[in-house]
Order: sequence, then C-alpha cells, then structure tokens
Amino acid sequence: MGEISQKILFPGTFEGVRDELAGQIGMMWELVKAPLIVPLLKLGVYACLIMSLMLFIERVYMGIVIILVKLFWKKPEKRYKFEPLQEDIEMGSSNFPVVLIQIPMFNEREVYKVSIGAACGLSWPSDRLVIQVLDDSTDAAVKQMVETECQRWASKGINITYQIRENRTGYKAGALKEGLKRSYVKHCEYVAIFDADFRPEPDYLRRAIPFLVHNPQIALVQGRWRFVNSDECLLTRMQEMSLDYHFTVEQEVGSSTHAFFGFNGTAGVWRIAAINEAGGWKDRTTVEDMDLAVRASLRGWKFLYLGDLQVKSELPSTFNAFRFQQHRWSCGPSNLFRKMVMEIIRNKKVTLWKKVYVIYSFFVVRKIVAHWVTFMFYCVVLPLTILVPEVHVPIWGAVYIPSVITILNSVGTPRSIHLLFYWILFENVMSLHRTKATFIGLLEAGRANEWVVTEKLGDSALKNKPGDASKNKTNTKAAPKRPRPKFADRIHTLELGFGVFLFFCGCFDFVHGKNNYFIYLFLQTLSFLIAGFGYIGTIIPSS
Repeated sequence: MGEISQKILFPGTFEGVRDELAGQIGMMWELVKAPLIVPLLKLGVYACLIMSLMLFIERVYMGIVIILVKLFWKKPEKRYKFEPLQEDIEMGSSNFPVVLIQIPMFNEREVYKVSIGAACGLSWPSDRLVIQVLDDSTDAAVKQMVETECQRWASKGINITYQIRENRTGYKAGALKEGLKRSYVKHCEYVAIFDADFRPEPDYLRRAIPFLVHNPQIALVQGRWRFVNSDECLLTRMQEMSLDYHFTVEQEVGSSTHAFFGFNGTAGVWRIAAINEAGGWKDRTTVEDMDLAVRASLRGWKFLYLGDLQVKSELPSTFNAFRFQQHRWSCGPSNLFRKMVMEIIRNKKVTLWKKVYVIYSFFVVRKIVAHWVTFMFYCVVLPLTILVPEVHVPIWGAVYIPSVITILNSVGTPRSIHLLFYWILFENVMSLHRTKATFIGLLEAGRANEWVVTEKLGDSALKNKPGDASKNKTNTKAAPKRPRPKFADRIHTLELGFGVFLFFCGCFDFVHGKNNYFIYLFLQTLSFLIAGFGYIGTIIPSS
C-alpha cells in the first residue's frame, strides 16, 4: 500500500511543481510585459513604419522618374556629344586614345580564359590597347595557367601583360592601384575594368569611349550586367530579379537626374585623370568602387550609365558564395557612409540637392533602411506582436505598403513575375545577413573589412550535362575534382534559429491569433529552414 501511495504521490508532486513554475513564469511575464515589453515593441512598430514609409516614398519616386526618363528624356547620344571614332587614312589609328584594360583575378581557375579572351577580342586598334591581367592568386597552378594564357595571346601580337604582387595588400583596390603605377600605362587616357567572369562584346570600347572623348566632364561610363547563368537554379533567378531592378531603375535614375550612381566595380570605363584627381583607389572599405565614385562625384565629375551597353557575367550559384558576397556588399556601403558622411556635408563643389540625394537616397534609404526594415519588421517585430496582442500593426503597414514596394521592385525582370512570392521569402532570409553586415559596417566591428572573393564556377556546374561535355573538355582537364560538401558544412545556425522562432510565433498565431499571420509565418519558416540546411543554390557534385 505504501509503494502504491509513493507512485501516486510523485507524479502529482511533479505536476504541482510544473504548474507552479508555469504560473510563476506567467506572473513574471505579466509584470514585465506592461511596463517594458509593450512600450519597447510599440516603439519598434513605429520605427519600422517610419522606415517602411521612407522606402515606399523612395520606390514610388524612382518609379515615377524612370517612367518620365523612358517617355521624355533624351537618349544618352542626344544628351551628350557622341561621334563614333574612325580610323583616318593618313593618321591611321592615332586619333584613337590609348585604353588600358585591367582584369583583376584571384584563383579564377574556372573563368580566366573567358575574360582574357573577351578582352583580347575587343574591336580597338591593337597599338592603342594595353591589357593588364592583375593576378593575386595564391594557387601556384592557377597562376601558371593564367600566365600561360597571357603568353598565348601575346604570341598573337596582343599587348597583354601578366602582373603579380608579392602580397594581396588592399585586395582588389590594391591590385588596381598598383597596376596604374606601371610605367607602360602612363600614356593611357582611359581604363576599362572587367572582373574575371565578365565578357565584354567586341564593340564595347567603340560604344563607350566616344562619350569620354567628346565630353570632358564625364569621368565614368558604366555598362549593364547580363547574366549567363541566371537560369541555373532558383538562387540565380532571385539574384537576377534584385540586380535587374538595380540596373533598370536605380542606375538609370541616378545617371539621368544627378549624373551620379555607384560604380559597379566592373564593366565600366574610367577617365584616369578623374581617378587621380579623386585620390586614386583606396582600400579603407570593401567597396572600393563605390568609394572612388563618391569621391569623384564630390569633385564635380559626371557619370553616365548605358543600359544597352551590356556585358555578360556570372552570378554566384552556391549559397555560401552568395552569403559572403552579400556581406561585403552590405557591410561596405554602411562603413563607407560612416567614413564619408561629414566629407559629403562639408563639400562645396556640389549642390545641396545632390548632397541630399547621395546621403539620404543613395546611402540611408537604399544601403541601410532597405535592409533594416525588411528584417526587423517582417522577421522580428511583426512576429513579436503576435505574442503581445496589446501591440497593433496597422494593415497599411503590414500589407499594403510592402505589396506596392514589392510590385515596384519586380519591374526590372518581367519574365520572373511568377516568382515574386518566392523572391519575397528569399529576400527576407537574406535580410538577416544584410542587416547584420550593415551594423558591422556602421560600428566598424571585426568583420568590417573582411574580403572573400566570390567563387565563380564557370561551366563546372554544367559539366555533367551531355550537351555540354564537348565544350568543357579543356576546363575538365585543368580543374581538379571538387569534393561534395559535407552536410554539416552546409548548416547555418542563424537561419535555423530564426526558423524555429518564426515557427513558434506561427503556432501561437494559429491557436490564439486573429489576423491569420500564421500563413506567412509558416512559409517564411520553411524558407529559413531550407536556407539553414543549405538546400538552396547549386551543390557541387564530386564527379
């Protein structure tokens, strides 16, 4: 009888302890919620609504301006003086300016032949063209392959030089700066820059250089990126949607209204005199291209974007490569803003309107607020309001404004309009890393100057396709077998953690909520978990 009493007593005791503990936690929550949690969460809602309105106004403004540009603005050939350069019968090619082509590289095993071949194939008098391959590779085998390729083109009469450094000081900015110091480029007037995966068309220089020759106030002519692997996987399609908006709207509007935009780091031609006047290449941030563009603009130089001057390139198709790239692209601008905001304010060579545009529109809204509001509002604040029903988010802030912003973002890639819903979920996932990166840049924390070169796969992701076997024979021989990444290497704990948090909020809303947010929360949970387990983008096979 005593044993039976004990069996009955212990479960009851544990149940009592559990209920008492739950009651104490509930009491503590109620004590803290009203004076602390509710005011803080309301403040968060107000801050997110203000940022949403800022982004909304920016997107609507850009949409209106791009419509006006397309309908009423003159084409670049009409706004600026443009006359094609022609060879003179008597003078030969001497009326063509000498152009330097810089191709910075770092262990570019898969794509080095493509970029070098495209540069050597440019339609420009050979005696007025200098090609400089700036190889910072640490892989001795890759360095040997790149040097051999340069020698092969040199044997055909191309003026190409293979340039290496003892160390990677300054990364890409350091390589470009070092390249301009060489004695054999002193007579060059312009420099065109192409990253290792970029493939300019033969007429690229003939279409870009005349704007610089005939318009001495122009410092930069920027071409548009086109992506050879945009259909490789869903990850590349999502990137194409984001980047097409950037080129179709942001770059076009900046060029047409302010003659200013951020240099994209490649597929552009600079006037070397403008680079020198702006202080040359600097490696103080991971966005040396944007740094140079802002400094040159503050000295009165104008920029021109040519949307029909397109250069083929490659999108990162592995999730890890994309995450590293987005860290650099998000951390760098915020870090540059921290370092240059006072210089912009004090500048006396540009108008007040241009200062406002650069500080507010270019930096604050596009490079900082756009990331913050996406993550904080839709992945943190909105889910938390489900747990704290005393805090209300107006329907216009939770649904209407985001819907308009999303629709305006989709104009750059009409062919992917059916993927818009997936793009929203994907962008929310990536906003986690972009927000973290912007804080690192603003605070200049440990990873503020981290530079990881974006991995390019070239045709390696397609090597197992029968139709591509023959054209990839050369690369297959040169490239070693890639080990398939272990499952543990693909795990991303941040994404998994937020996936669990959103799932909990979704379950709570399903049981207690009234706004049916759980539909969005469960879908967003799935997106975070897919990214967290690494099942996004191309996974390199071990064949």
